[in-house]
Amino acid sequence: MLTQAAAKAAVPRDRAFKLADFGGLFLFVAPTGTKSWRLKYRRGGKERLLVLGRFPEISLPDARKRREEAKAQLRAGLDPATPRELLETFEQLARAWYRHAEAGWSRAHAEDVIAALERDVFPAIGDRQATTIEPPELLDVLGTLEARGRIETARRMRQRLSAIFGFGIAKGLLERDPAHHLRRAMQAAAPTRPMPALTRIEDCRALLAACDRADARAATRLASRFLALTAVRLEAVRGMRWEELEDLDGAEPLWRVPAARMKLKRAKKNDARFDHLVPLSREALSVLRAAGELGVDPKLVRREPHEDGHDTHSFVFAGRSGIAPIGEGAIGALYARAGFAGRHVPHGWRSSFSTILNETLGPDARDDIDRALAHSPGSKVEAAYNRAAQLNRRRVLFERWGAMLMT
Repeated sequence: MLTQAAAKAAVPRDRAFKLADFGGLFLFVAPTGTKSWRLKYRRGGKERLLVLGRFPEISLPDARKRREEAKAQLRAGLDPATPRELLETFEQLARAWYRHAEAGWSRAHAEDVIAALERDVFPAIGDRQATTIEPPELLDVLGTLEARGRIETARRMRQRLSAIFGFGIAKGLLERDPAHHLRRAMQAAAPTRPMPALTRIEDCRALLAACDRADARAATRLASRFLALTAVRLEAVRGMRWEELEDLDGAEPLWRVPAARMKLKRAKKNDARFDHLVPLSREALSVLRAAGELGVDPKLVRREPHEDGHDTHSFVFAGRSGIAPIGEGAIGALYARAGFAGRHVPHGWRSSFSTILNETLGPDARDDIDRALAHSPGSKVEAAYNRAAQLNRRRVLFERWGAMLMT
């Protein structure tokens, strides 16, 4: 049985250690000298660990009182870790961090983060108590990624590991971040290489002409042309629906790309203020008319939801099934068949648009070009102003680009 004097006299060592009391209660002494009361208990057939508080702020009698309160909760069928933090394994700490952080991420990014942890980290150290994990163990995990040539992935994973341990420190569950200094022992990141993109208008025209001759579905060729004319991201075109188009027969035709499909923080994705507005040039309207002739008239779009949740026939550029968008790799494969593999990728149209128009129109057009690409302005005041204006300037820009590209 532990005494108050023994708890006070405990001196830190090179490694963390425990001084046991009874009933599952023990004093945890970290190498930094921090002491905390912890309680081991079992629930659902699994051993769990509850942090009761720090010593000497929480005395031994107080810690024993909290132990008895926790035992009473267990007898009542309750988990004493609620609402207190539960500290069992690194995986549980990581998932707690993930639940805290995911609100600020897009769904795709959140899925990537948890999938990478489940694939590359949890199998190695997921069942370890976070307080016992040392830097060399983390370096082994990251070294496995580096050995597979995933240098950048390893770099991002170190940042996430550090964020997880930092979350534990902020919650008072950990004393240190063993991932903090790992970058000094990791392989240097390779210089970033820009995506292949054509930067001469003649080459851009040649690519589109080659695509027209290539063996591909009409929907894929049209989606490629529309992507080139609007310079948006590929996912925006793939997910494009007829109901997003406005005033097609009027003087100011417009495509309103929902914020949910834009590259934004998750908090902005459900806010219509962050929809991206794309004025449609004559050439872009021509592509849409051709796309409408491939399937159902957009004015007669059926609204019955398909079993996968999509509105039937609502995609402008539908895949073979007619109820899902064209494949993610369809346009890239088209460019390869057209003889432009390694020279241009779908995302490259954004570089083509920016480079060619900046060179053609000069520095006065730079802000309009950036807004057309949905790049954020430099200040919040400017951003608010730009949301309310500048559409006419952007419309002139897209008309100029369409005429240059399709000449």
